[in-house]
Amino acid sequence: MPNKNLHTAQHSLQGMLLAVTGFACLSIGDGVVKSMAGQIPGTEIALIRYAFGALGLAVALLLTRGAKGFVCPKPLLQMVRGASVAAATFGFFMALQYMPLANANAIQFTSPMIAAVLSALLLGERAPRAVWVATAIAFVGVLIVLRPQVFLLGWAAFYPLVAAVAMASLMIANRKAAAAAPLLELQFLVAAIATPFLLLIATTLHLTGLSQFALKVPAGLVLLKCATVAVTATFSHWLIFMATQRATAAVVSPMMYVQLLVAIMIGYVFFNTVPTPIMLLGAAIIIGAGLYLAFIQYQPTHTAAQENEGAISTALSAGTPD
Repeated sequence: MPNKNLHTAQHSLQGMLLAVTGFACLSIGDGVVKSMAGQIPGTEIALIRYAFGALGLAVALLLTRGAKGFVCPKPLLQMVRGASVAAATFGFFMALQYMPLANANAIQFTSPMIAAVLSALLLGERAPRAVWVATAIAFVGVLIVLRPQVFLLGWAAFYPLVAAVAMASLMIANRKAAAAAPLLELQFLVAAIATPFLLLIATTLHLTGLSQFALKVPAGLVLLKCATVAVTATFSHWLIFMATQRATAAVVSPMMYVQLLVAIMIGYVFFNTVPTPIMLLGAAIIIGAGLYLAFIQYQPTHTAAQENEGAISTALSAGTPD
């Protein structure tokens, strides 16, 4: 028994380290996106990033699975996944054009609470009182984080909320699609379907004539940065998936908040952004609500099947939409 417990503890530690590395890499990708603010529109960054991602995943899928890997199980569900990730990426990348990295990240952490509420409202799933309490608390934190941003940015301050709602929709769709195909195929499908949606968004907004959406010929460095984001995001999600193979979702899920710490550090070092006490208070409230929800969700009363479902959902949908 002691050996078994030691083995389990070692696997949990490995899972935590993999998750921390994966979530930290997501914030590094966010920092790269932030560094392109003002060079080309967020819509164009999102489009190029996912075009690179789809191409790279297609090559990986061809090498590992051959032609048989290019199938589309549950097409309607895959369309929902692609549209959701396109909307989430649009919202988040546009947010990074206007606001500090840490602020945009903090609001993203409301996604699990929004997903739980949407599951209850749209799918008729039972939502315990804890879900509603956590969601209400989290949105108090969102209002605190957004309060100064709204006055400074106007409607642009709500881009991260658009991203958070879209990410919540993606989480629900990922949960439904988790058993439909292997992970690599699911990653390829979401990137391949998101790309034309992002092309439509970018083109439509370009045609409005608004300067902030005007498409430009990207410089070589911008293309390199977009490719870097695509690689780091794919690598990050792979690490998070590997983490859930070694530790339970209850162990892995809280590690996502490492993203905020890394985002604050990147903002301070590279963008000379110091988080305000008000922003930190709002972020702490959001994270507290998320940890409370995670604690309630993964109590020992949950079955192994529920735990596994939560792990898969975490691996496929956690983190920012980069």
